[in-house]
This record gives sequence, structure tokens and C-alpha cells, in this order.
Amino acid sequence: MAHPGADRLSDAEMDRRADVCRKLLTSAGELAMEGYSRLDATQPVAMKGPQDFLTETDGKVEEHIRATLAEAFPQDGFLGEETGGTGSARMWVVDPIDGTANFMRGIPHFCISIAFVQDGRSEIGGIANPAVGETYFARRGSGATRNGAAIHVSPTQAFDRAFVEFGWSPRIPNRVYLDKVALVWSLGANVRRSGSGALGLAYVADGRSDAYAELHINSWDCLAGLLLVEEAGGRVNRFLDGEGMTKGNPVLAAAPGVAATLSQVIGVPLDDG
Repeated sequence: MAHPGADRLSDAEMDRRADVCRKLLTSAGELAMEGYSRLDATQPVAMKGPQDFLTETDGKVEEHIRATLAEAFPQDGFLGEETGGTGSARMWVVDPIDGTANFMRGIPHFCISIAFVQDGRSEIGGIANPAVGETYFARRGSGATRNGAAIHVSPTQAFDRAFVEFGWSPRIPNRVYLDKVALVWSLGANVRRSGSGALGLAYVADGRSDAYAELHINSWDCLAGLLLVEEAGGRVNRFLDGEGMTKGNPVLAAAPGVAATLSQVIGVPLDDG
């Protein structure tokens, strides 16, 4: 791996990556919708683990993204949910279909998530839900958008008005998960779970939810969304500490008015940098 800070990309090189990312969100979304439109009970579905599904479309979308990026930026690394990858100082981190369980049952709450990471920091992030025609995009230092319009986290400060999405992972004992959810309920928050961590984070950035938390999540599910929240004015944890890139970590992203209390209750420290 290159030394951090070495061989940094120029603004023009970063512009090119941002442009390719935007175009990929569109083309990958079209490919995902081809599979979505053909859903039926006979479509093969593989199981990667408890409540962890894999459809033919997941593989096709990831291969399309991987091939496009390899042609455009052969020097960049790639880490995908379905095909893995190798570490690099500059790399793309991709979930071809986040919310596969929703996708396979015809629920229009799934997305493509693409992040570009340089020297351990997300620089570009995009999330597209082609079923509803929404694309979120962020570039570090340039704010966050939905379909080109600027978005911001919510101003919520009172928990009796707060919507908190709490993702579930089979890697965490159910008792631990339920105890943490109960603590958030005790604050007065409305706790929800919709089946896509990436979209859950995008909704925090967009002010549709006030926080997203999960006690274990993988990098491809959250890096794009965490950048969206940061650029929309929210607070997040330091997800990439330790082995977060390859083995996952807890995640917390929240509007400033509820972030500190949630961090204390859930036990996920926020990034104070």
C-alpha cells in the first residue's frame, strides 16, 4: 500500500472520478432495474448467511461497476461485497445491491452504493435507488445532494420527535441488539428498520431520519452514506479505525441535535476531528 499522503490525486483527477461515479450510478441502476422488473418466484437466490441473500443481479451489477472502474482507473483498488478485492491507498468500495432482501421481494427500497477512498478517507460517495429515481452524491468539501439539489440533516433536538433507524446484524447477539434498541426507545425516539443501511444513512443526510446506527456493518454498506451525512452537516463515528475497511465496525451517523446522546447510549464514539 502506498504511503499515506503520497501521490495524492489532483483536482482534475478527482473530478474525473466523480464524473465516472455519477455515470456508474445511472448505468448500474438501469442494470438493477432490468433484474427487478423480471422478479418472480423462480429467480435463483443464494444464501450467504442468516438473512443474507444474493441474487443474480447483485453479481451482474458488481461486475459492471468493477469492469468500468478497471478500464477507467486501472491503478485504483477495488473492494466489492460480492467479489472482494485488495487493499490500496486509493480504492473503490462498492455494494452492488444494498437491501437485497427488499429487492428480491419487490420492495422498492434498495440501492447501489459506491465510495472512493484515498489514504483512509472517503472522498467521493454516491447512492442511487433506481426504483424511485433518487440519486445521492457527495464529494468531500462540496456538500451533499439528492438529484442535484443540496440536502441537509434535520434540526431535530428532542427525542420525542426523533426518527432513529437501527440496523440489525447477525454478527451481534440478539440480546445486545434488543438492549440497545430499548435504550433508544427509552429516550422517546421512534426506532425503525427498513433493510438498507446505505439508504438509511442517505436518509439521515436528507433529513428524512435523524440518525442511523448499527452495531456491525461492512464498509461497502456505509462509506458512501457516511460521507453524505458529513457533507450534509451531520456527525459520524470513525468507521475506518482498526480493520473497519475489511472486517467492518459499528456505525453511527446523526443530526447534531441528537448525536451526542445517542453516542453515549449506544456506546459508539463520534469523530471529534
